[in-house]
This record gives sequence, structure tokens and C-alpha cells, in this order.
Amino acid sequence: MTTSEEPFSGPRRRTVVATIGGVGLAAALTACGGDSDSGDGGNDSTAPAGAQSSGGGDGATGAVLARTADIPVGGGKIFKDEGVVVTQPTKGEFKAFSNLCTHKQCPVTSVEGGTINCPCHGSKFSIADGSVEQKPATSPLPAAEITVDGDSITLA
Repeated sequence: MTTSEEPFSGPRRRTVVATIGGVGLAAALTACGGDSDSGDGGNDSTAPAGAQSSGGGDGATGAVLARTADIPVGGGKIFKDEGVVVTQPTKGEFKAFSNLCTHKQCPVTSVEGGTINCPCHGSKFSIADGSVEQKPATSPLPAAEITVDGDSITLA
């Protein structure tokens, strides 16, 4: 006679921690992205965040996203979970944009050759201002708000 009784049938600790962490992250991202700036005149863009900052500000509103040394000069880095791309067009100048292409909302996947690149239909955007460098997108990537404080970059 065998029994297959488990000592605990509830959710495992990792499941609970992951679920709670995901809820907290969603709440934090919602709080950070609530003020959108639609001044770009875009027709089908949806931005998770508002206007950008390339320095200054209070720096106390978000967790550190990256270190300035993590963002290459003339390039950038995509933060998929946070929905942003951070670029450094020239030494010491940092910009941030939505990671969703304004053409069909595909996430961008690379930053190369001075552009932020979408794999879905080949749109390319400037690392300096998010403007369209190659269509089919017709609207620039919406700016995201960041703060640079010392060597720390945070979502504002």
C-alpha cells in the first residue's frame, strides 16, 4: 500500500516571492510612467513615460537602472523589463526613449551604428533624439525621463 501524500500542497516559496515581486514592480512602473507627454505629434505611438532629462533633477525617485559606464558612447543599452532604451550620443550626454517601435509597437532589439533598431519591419531611430532614421515608422520614439546623478542613471 503506497500513499503519495505531499507534506505541503500550497504554493512554493519561490512562487510567492516571484509573484509578490512582480506585483511590486508593476506598481512601481505604473507610478513612474503615469505622466506621458504627447507633444511628439505621433499617430500610433504609446509611451510608458514622459519627457526626458539628461542630468540634474532630484535623483530620488527610482532605483538605479544602470551605471554611466554601462552605456557606450555612440551607442546604448536596452532595458526590456523597464521598457526603455538609454543612449549616450556623445560623451556625458544620456538620453532615454521608449523601447517600443512607433510603427507596430514591436520592442527594439539593438543599438548599433548610431541607431536604435526594430527587427520587425526595419525601422531605425536616432540615439540622439529618437527621430526616425529609417521607415516604415513615421513617429519618433517617445522620450523617457531619466536622471543622471554621479555615475548612476535612474528612471525618474
